[in-house]
Amino acid sequence: MSTRSVETKMSRRNFFKLIGGTGLGGITAATIAGCSRETAGGTGWIPKQYQVASTWPAQVRGRISIDPENPSIVRDDRKCILCGQCLEVCERIQSVYGCYELPVKKEIVCVNCGQCTLWCPSGAITERDDTDRVIAALDNDELHVVVQTAPATRVALGEEFGMSPGSIVEGKQVAALKKLGFDAVFDTNYTADLTIMEEGTELVKRIEGKPGHPLPQFTSCSPGWVKFCEYYYSDLIPNLSTAKSPQQMLGALAKTYYAKHKRIQPEKIVSVAIMPCTAKKFECQRPEMNAAGRLQGKPDIRDVDIVLTTRELARLIKRKGIDLTKLADAPYDRIMGEGTGAGVIFGATGGVMEAAIRGAYYLITHENPPETLLNLTPVRGLAGIKEATVTIPGVGPISVAICHGLKNARLVLDEVREGKSRWQFIEFMSCPGGCIGGGGQPRTSLPPSNEVRQARIASLYHLDGKVYKKRLSYQNQEVQSLYHNYLDHPMSELAEKLLHTHYTDRSKQLTVKRKVAKFPLGGNTNA
Repeated sequence: MSTRSVETKMSRRNFFKLIGGTGLGGITAATIAGCSRETAGGTGWIPKQYQVASTWPAQVRGRISIDPENPSIVRDDRKCILCGQCLEVCERIQSVYGCYELPVKKEIVCVNCGQCTLWCPSGAITERDDTDRVIAALDNDELHVVVQTAPATRVALGEEFGMSPGSIVEGKQVAALKKLGFDAVFDTNYTADLTIMEEGTELVKRIEGKPGHPLPQFTSCSPGWVKFCEYYYSDLIPNLSTAKSPQQMLGALAKTYYAKHKRIQPEKIVSVAIMPCTAKKFECQRPEMNAAGRLQGKPDIRDVDIVLTTRELARLIKRKGIDLTKLADAPYDRIMGEGTGAGVIFGATGGVMEAAIRGAYYLITHENPPETLLNLTPVRGLAGIKEATVTIPGVGPISVAICHGLKNARLVLDEVREGKSRWQFIEFMSCPGGCIGGGGQPRTSLPPSNEVRQARIASLYHLDGKVYKKRLSYQNQEVQSLYHNYLDHPMSELAEKLLHTHYTDRSKQLTVKRKVAKFPLGGNTNA
């Protein structure tokens, strides 16, 4: 019998049955590549099963379920070793798996955060690869293909090319995208600044007592967090800011404001986003994310057509034979290419809050914030939950909270639900560390380590304090031009149509466990 025929008959189930009935002493936990402390690359908490000697069957812990139609993540069953790492992060860090009753009620519950892709030691779980779709668009001469890059990608992409964690490759990333053939390269920092103008204006209205818009206001930039809230805390949806994420704002403007400026039909524009986040693939497909099309009577037009993760962009650059490390820096294109320090720190946990406080201070007082608000240290760092109180003239003290990792979100949300909230504004980020630790970022360490997260965060704050000359969102001249020439003012009628959204009550799609298991914090995540 040929070797090929033997492989065909040996299923995974039969393989585990075979080794379970033999005395193969060499098959131990240490033989599972990437699972021991020495080989993982991380220095923190690792599930107990990888720190004790035993036979292979004791290591078979199972795996999360992934819907075949999941837009964010896929699994290669040939690589899955049933080690349970995906279960560990989904349950212990994100508190998604294990927090609903089985059997599933309507759909396989997933917030699309992709943390499982970072923890999977065998590379079985990855993002859904959309690079071929981008290549097809770039090869079509009838299409105008634009791309935007998120703040967190510029401090992580270099790791895929042998550079140290946190290396700043902003200009090289732009150069690579232009070399790939994109017609315009925009900075998502631009719409991060725009988000501050819209979300900050909304916060002021809530503080003033706008009916139907309760406090505390929740941030809405992280699509994994938003979906988590829709599943488990749908009663608190009114607290979510209606402002879209920067990705979706730029997508809507690309096919309206930019299309008008360039005199291009919106249906001829393909809008691509380079993101650190697998949940962004889900977000761009949400039914309501077609504002540009609805405004122009063409509802089939999506605001953002394709999302690539940082890892996918690295594969695309390598596929085209481009050496990122040897590229000279290139600038973003104008109209939607300017960003400030306030926009770039969106990529770090606490960054959205810090940027928002700077903006809110100006919107309320019409004065620049003091130096203490330009370096709001209480909201920085990797503590799972952070708090701060700032005083704004004319308003008084404003209490804020920041949490990253969805298990921490539960702790804060439970207090809000019980009426114990002492905060007016809360930043939520789905992933530990914020966007710099997104599910689409490079797998520099396994499991993800705080050393890598901290290096990326430090680079974002270096850009904010040392590189970008402007540190306040309202100083973005291209955002000012957008309001002057197109939107009129924050939360105008047109701004509401293009830049704001609504949310979905998903609570009926699962049966929530009222008592959720309490797990100790993971040492390497502080989340």
